[in-house]
Amino acid sequence: MHELPEHLRADVEALWDYHNMHHDLRPCDVGVGLGSHDLGVAIHAADLFHQGVFPRIVFTGANAPTTVERFPRGEAVHYREHALELGVPDEAILVEPHAKNTGENIELTRKLLASEGIEVRSLVLISRPYQQRRAYATCKKLWPEVDVICSSRPLPLADYVRSIGDTKRVVDMLVGDTQRITVYAERGFAIPQHMPGEVHAAYERLVAAGYTSRLI
Repeated sequence: MHELPEHLRADVEALWDYHNMHHDLRPCDVGVGLGSHDLGVAIHAADLFHQGVFPRIVFTGANAPTTVERFPRGEAVHYREHALELGVPDEAILVEPHAKNTGENIELTRKLLASEGIEVRSLVLISRPYQQRRAYATCKKLWPEVDVICSSRPLPLADYVRSIGDTKRVVDMLVGDTQRITVYAERGFAIPQHMPGEVHAAYERLVAAGYTSRLI
C-alpha cells in the first residue's frame, strides 16, 4: 500500500507537520546525517553540501533490525558510499559507525568531531522528516551549547510515503516518534517539547486505528 487512507489523511498530516521543525537553513560548521532505513538522508546531506551549507558531513549509525537487510555494512557506511556517488569528496565525510539510537548518534558524533580537532558551534541535523523534532530535543539535551538546525529532504507527505513504498510503516513510525517526544523527555533523554492538543488527539486516533508497531 503506497497511498494514505483518505479517512486518516488529516491525522497523519497533523503528526507530519508537528515533527517538522520548519527551521530556516543557514551556513553551519557541520552536517550530521542520522542513520535510518531512509537513503533520502544521504541524498539531502549531499545536496546541502553542494549548496555550501556546511563544509563537512558526519554520517552516524550502525544497524537496527529495520535496516540490516538494506544496509548490511551499516547505515553510516552506506550513506557515505551514496554521498560519494553524488559527488561529495571523500575528505569532506566522516563516518561514525557505532551508534544504535539517536542519543548515541549525538554523543558519538560529538566525540568523533572533538577527536578530529573540529570545533563545532553550529550544525545541521539531517534526518527522516518525522524524526526532526525528536532529534532536535535529543541534541539540545546532550549537546546544549551547539546551535542546531533540523533539515530533511523536502518531500510532501504523499511523495515521501511513495518513496518509502510502505504506508503502514511510515504511519507506524510517525506514531512511534510522537509517543517518544513525551516519553523520552520524561526519561531524561531529551528536552520537553510542547504538543498541541490537536496533535495529541490525532495521535490517539491513529493508535486506536492500529498503527502501534513502533510504540514503546
